[in-house]
Amino acid sequence: MGVGADQAPGVSQHRRRRFDVRVVPHRRRSPLRLQDWRMRTKLATVLVIPSVAFLVLAGVQTQSLVSRANTLGNFAAQVGIGREITQLVHRLQQERDRTAGELATLRAAKNEDESEKVLAGLQPYREAADQAAQALRQAAEPLSGADASWRNTYVVASQAYQQIGYIRNVMATVVLSDDTILGNYHRAVDALLTLLAQPSPGAERPELSDAVLRYVQFARAKELSSRVRAELYAVARAGRFDRQDAGQLTDLRARQLTALGSFRIAATSAQVARYDQMSLDPAFVTAARMEERALTTTRPTVPSATQWWDASEERHELLRQFESEVLETSARQADEASSTQLRETLLVVGVIITVLLVAVLISVLIGRSLARSIRLLRSQALRIAQIELPEALARLRSVAGGVPQMEVSPAVVRSLDEIGELAEAFVAVHRSAVGVAVDQANMRRNVNAMFVNLARRSQVLVERQLELLDDLEREEGDPDQLENLFKLDHLAARMRRNDESLLVLAGTESTRRWNRPVGLSAALLAASAEIEQYQRVRHEAVADLHVVGHAVGELVHLLAELLENATAFSRPDTIVQVMARAEGAGAVIEIADQGLGMSPAALAEANSVLAQPPAADVATVERMGLFVVSHLAARHSIEVRLHGGAGGLVARVKLPGALLAAAPPPSLDPPPSPRVLPAAAPRLGAPRNPGPADLPVAGRRPITVPRQAHAVPVRAEDVLAPAAMPANAGGGWWSREGPSSAVPPTGAGMPAPPAVPVTAGTNDRGLPVRVPMAQLSAVTQPARPEQQQPARHDPDPDAVGGMLSRLYSGVRQAEAEETKVIPVPPPGVWSEGRHK
Repeated sequence: MGVGADQAPGVSQHRRRRFDVRVVPHRRRSPLRLQDWRMRTKLATVLVIPSVAFLVLAGVQTQSLVSRANTLGNFAAQVGIGREITQLVHRLQQERDRTAGELATLRAAKNEDESEKVLAGLQPYREAADQAAQALRQAAEPLSGADASWRNTYVVASQAYQQIGYIRNVMATVVLSDDTILGNYHRAVDALLTLLAQPSPGAERPELSDAVLRYVQFARAKELSSRVRAELYAVARAGRFDRQDAGQLTDLRARQLTALGSFRIAATSAQVARYDQMSLDPAFVTAARMEERALTTTRPTVPSATQWWDASEERHELLRQFESEVLETSARQADEASSTQLRETLLVVGVIITVLLVAVLISVLIGRSLARSIRLLRSQALRIAQIELPEALARLRSVAGGVPQMEVSPAVVRSLDEIGELAEAFVAVHRSAVGVAVDQANMRRNVNAMFVNLARRSQVLVERQLELLDDLEREEGDPDQLENLFKLDHLAARMRRNDESLLVLAGTESTRRWNRPVGLSAALLAASAEIEQYQRVRHEAVADLHVVGHAVGELVHLLAELLENATAFSRPDTIVQVMARAEGAGAVIEIADQGLGMSPAALAEANSVLAQPPAADVATVERMGLFVVSHLAARHSIEVRLHGGAGGLVARVKLPGALLAAAPPPSLDPPPSPRVLPAAAPRLGAPRNPGPADLPVAGRRPITVPRQAHAVPVRAEDVLAPAAMPANAGGGWWSREGPSSAVPPTGAGMPAPPAVPVTAGTNDRGLPVRVPMAQLSAVTQPARPEQQQPARHDPDPDAVGGMLSRLYSGVRQAEAEETKVIPVPPPGVWSEGRHK
């Protein structure tokens, strides 16, 4: 007996589940009682106290190191953001210096067009400054958690830049003085330079403070040089010097030289040499000479506005490059200091953790010697109870052939003390349980083999009984006796279906096969023919669909079981309706009765059995129809559900698309057999449209039974087998004669082949040469319809029975000597019942 579909999920569930089941103690465990603590809790308590003391001491040291690392990390980030700050300062200096020269032109503008032209010339500088400000805002977002002083300075700088935006908007419409406009630019640049000087590594790292001081001093010197450029550019655009301009330029020049001197003091030798080399650049020299001639006290010269702007712009770019180099050097130094401090912190923390882990590991190794045996024994016991034993049982239930060799894992505790003896006792119990399961598997295999042999023996007898009934029905002329033969014929067909149910119970596939697609309507008629009260079945609407050949037999069996239940549990004066329709890629068959129905609990239980086929036991044998339907449905992925209907039940069978096939060619689909069901075609002499009172009822004698020489009963093979072929030609697996060729047999209707084979001489080896198609009388000679086919001669039943007895004796002897696997005929081989 194979394992049901509900066993497989259980095995995987056991495999996924961790074996952490707690054994229920005989008394409640108290957390305050020391002897009730688990071994893990006791060991943890021993380890926690010294570990906590060590962690407290190590945490103090680690906190100091982490604080330094965080300080240097913030310092490096603040120095790094100096790139965006200096870039914004540079763009604001360009916009301010250019605006200082264009203010006089903007005030002298006579109309709005001239003002717009002047502002259009300033627009590129404004856009460059806005882009630099946006870059600074994005770079400052990660520093939102920095120290409060840096955040406050950043807020002041942001507000100063927003004030510049307001000045831009009202510059052309509101009359503002030059000092007011340029003063806002000065305040914004000063706020940014203050933010640039904000990073502080602390008093412990003076070399980093000197690095910040160097680029800040040079940035201030560059700012003073930019303000000198702005003043000279305004003078050049005005074309003359004012007394106030000369004094202001002299003051700015002196402050610039002072800032450069401070930078030289703080800068390194390499940076001083690099500045001296830059000052020899032709563009730098040209701008310096023009500045000296304009600032001479004896006779100052007003420079050309265009020449001065171009020369000073080139010098300003050189100063910007040098400023970037100094800033990059300081940022690199800050990053290295932060990385070094971080590595030292991680190293100390790593050493602390390593020491702690080593201490804990040593403690664990010492404690493990006390609890290892018990823990391993518990793990093995739970693994056996939750994984190994359920998997072994499931494997033995699902085995189809011989029982495999089951291995039992040895004891994991190798000690010679009491715990080791207890582990050996667990293994012995496990081995005994597996041995009992193996014996049960052998018993199930033997029972399955008995089921198969008994079912096939019974099939042979039923087939012989059906052949005898065919002969009696053809020769009987009495209507009453013919009706009794019909009933006996249906009882024999039900006996054959019971034999097939035994094969399903044993986990063996049906031996009845069909080698071509069969219409769904024919399959439904065949299923109706398999039950006793077939007269009550009505096929209301059946879609024109075809079922693949290999599944026709088991589908007919499944539908016959459902129809049998529908007719058995409903009143004899009611009908059972069968409908079939296409749904998506598959098909849906509905069988509705007007019977007793089922309670919701019983209906849910039946649907659960249909969804997950159970293993074969006494309970399933008592409800064999439901068991057979569930296993046949699972075998072909068919979904069967029961639904409560109006005064009965509705069985819904959903066929998947894989079981449907295209219609066979017309040449392979002969006309239906004259043996048809009353639900499909009325009997001879019955009214064409019977009323409710005329419907056939099980057990009621038919109104008229015509006396005909060839009266035939209704049977499944009569529905599915081709009717155009002779009775002795067979129609496939439904025929008890076995499959046969489509060529008519040699008889009175066809000339016999020649007694001497027709040959074309012999070849060089002395063998006769065959003449193609010479032996086929249907080809070589025309048929003579006036000749009648001789009567059928059946083989001697005693001779056939003796031959089958000898065959079974040989099969049993081969099974006992060679294999333990249940012999199941492969597809395409003739079975005992001469079914393919």
